[in-house]
Amino acid sequence: MLQIENLTFAYRRKAAPVLNDYSLTIDRGSVCGLLGRNGAGKSTLLYLISGLLTPKSGRVLFNGVNTRLRKPSTLNDIFILPEEFTLPPISMDEYVKLNSRYYPKFSMDDLYGNLETFELERNLNLGQLSMGQKKKAFMSFALACNTSLLLMDEPTNGLDIPGKSRFRKIVVSSMTDDRSIIISTHQVRDIDRILDHIIITESNKVLLNEKVSNIISKLRFETTNDDAVIARALYSQPSVEGMNVILRNDDDCDTEMNLESLFELSLNRPELINQIFASKEGAE
Repeated sequence: MLQIENLTFAYRRKAAPVLNDYSLTIDRGSVCGLLGRNGAGKSTLLYLISGLLTPKSGRVLFNGVNTRLRKPSTLNDIFILPEEFTLPPISMDEYVKLNSRYYPKFSMDDLYGNLETFELERNLNLGQLSMGQKKKAFMSFALACNTSLLLMDEPTNGLDIPGKSRFRKIVVSSMTDDRSIIISTHQVRDIDRILDHIIITESNKVLLNEKVSNIISKLRFETTNDDAVIARALYSQPSVEGMNVILRNDDDCDTEMNLESLFELSLNRPELINQIFASKEGAE
């Protein structure tokens, strides 16, 4: 579905590249978390995927078509929701009339359902909303476009606690086998339970690109005060309840993934992560 091939990009001609010879493949039908440090190029990557930026070299293929060509058949099947945006001071109905025509799979029923989940009025005035409400309204529209690829940059920033919960509910209910949602975020606890695929990127490298099911088949996540367990952990991190640890899943245990710990393990021990998931079984 999405192939990123040897992508290099810099914002200025003589500046250091934000991405350099960067490659990645993402399959259809997943909610994918894109994680990395500040400055790792996550937002830039989303803009390159959508065709809004031009790479110095390399290409992004969506269903076999270079997104930078910005063909209508490509653009009407991709939607990007940036971290920062502005909405015109018009009603939602007017906004839909102006913009929904570009998305052939747009559903008014889905829009109304999303707005209802977020506890927003159907024909609200976009110019009279708080920033958090604007984000809810824009996400409601974005999800109702039913594009095969939806790119979201820090979608939970500015949302209150109930809003974050409702966001997760909407994302899960909107997923189909033909759709992929890529969420770039630092707020991992807001989204960790809805992800079925994890990408961790650092310094122009993909450290991890795996399904959650494969991650938990290879790694076991626990919280413990047992010194013996802590001593043999691949990674340990203090928490209120004890030490959050990651161990090899030699006993085929089914544990809940700790995304923060996984992120730190990937950054601090990338060679180990590559070793664990480099096997043919781990790459599937």
